[in-house]
Amino acid sequence: MTPKLESAPAPTAHSKSAGPITIAIDIGGSGLKAILLDPKGHPVSERQRIVTPEVPTPDAVLKGLDELRKLLPAFDRISVGFPGVVKHGCTFGAFNLHPLWAAGYPLQAELEKRWKKPARVGNDADVAGYGAIKGHGVELVLTLGTGMGAALFTSGHLCPGLELAHHIWRKKGKTYEDYLGRRGLDKLGKKEWNILLQEAIKSTEQLFNWDHLYIGGGNTKKIDFLPPKNVEIVSNETGLLGGVYLWKDQA
Repeated sequence: MTPKLESAPAPTAHSKSAGPITIAIDIGGSGLKAILLDPKGHPVSERQRIVTPEVPTPDAVLKGLDELRKLLPAFDRISVGFPGVVKHGCTFGAFNLHPLWAAGYPLQAELEKRWKKPARVGNDADVAGYGAIKGHGVELVLTLGTGMGAALFTSGHLCPGLELAHHIWRKKGKTYEDYLGRRGLDKLGKKEWNILLQEAIKSTEQLFNWDHLYIGGGNTKKIDFLPPKNVEIVSNETGLLGGVYLWKDQA
């Protein structure tokens, strides 16, 4: 099935600044998004988005990414935020996509093969965290969308492998994602979801002793309470803007 294109501004020519241009991609349960970034992580194109395929197998998502690529000008390298465990460019545990992603699918190598550009793939919450954090103390990032992502940083350094979303919380057999992902929002309603999110803020502070918490993702628009002073709601675009940091060793 051909991916459904959503209306978006026409692409613009990328910056003439020195250094490689990165296409930053955010793979989500409901949407595939991309933007071009300069070496400092500044956008040099309009953001583009298409709907995630109804059956998001690797083949279907890659076809969607091919369509998304056509909406943007030229680039030099690829960064991808993926909603699941990523090790050495391969995907594991894609809870909100399709089981075929969970067996070590070589997404990084496949994109390099298809697009003839160097690629790096990371967990989507980790990538969003790079776009949000200030690099001081202990910082936790939570992303609220189809599922829930989490990333932990100390003095700007990522603590890899955190999968808080699937940790048991409140009741046996229930996880953070069960309550705070889209399924929880739809089942519990906005009022109860907000109460539980405030509870999660307190419980994660006790668990990680974070100095600052950043909350991002599409469902932040459902938040109806004033966060504490050390909690910041960040733009959903951080899932893209952090993409250049996957290449920070080649800045």
